[in-house]
Amino acid sequence: MEKKPSTAFSQEHRGAAPDVDDLLWPRLPWRGTQADAESKFLDVLLACAVARRWLDVLSNAIEPGWVATRMGGRAATDDLARGHLTQAWLATSDAPGARVTGGHFYHEAPRPPDPALRDEAAQDALLAACAELSGIALPA
Repeated sequence: MEKKPSTAFSQEHRGAAPDVDDLLWPRLPWRGTQADAESKFLDVLLACAVARRWLDVLSNAIEPGWVATRMGGRAATDDLARGHLTQAWLATSDAPGARVTGGHFYHEAPRPPDPALRDEAAQDALLAACAELSGIALPA
């Protein structure tokens, strides 16, 4: 599968089309914003795969927002101080909204991910690619 240019905002996964056979980008020229969007897509895809395969594990993905970091730049519109709060909430809260799996969150609220991330074949392909790259297969 050929990499397609991403229409995703640099801090979003939407519209990214990563090629799990080219995760380390040996075939195409490096493009930072495309790689950033693809890595976010793959992070959410991995969280969905883990949630589907290991029902007793809470596995969620978060979107911290577009914050003013070296990558986000000065034009970023989200509050840097809020960027970490969703991770902490999911890790420590007993609130019913935080005790879910397979979710995608932004500022402590569910946010639907790109529908392509629910593709079980794509999830399994990523798990296989990770096993090949690392030499470690995640248990079934």
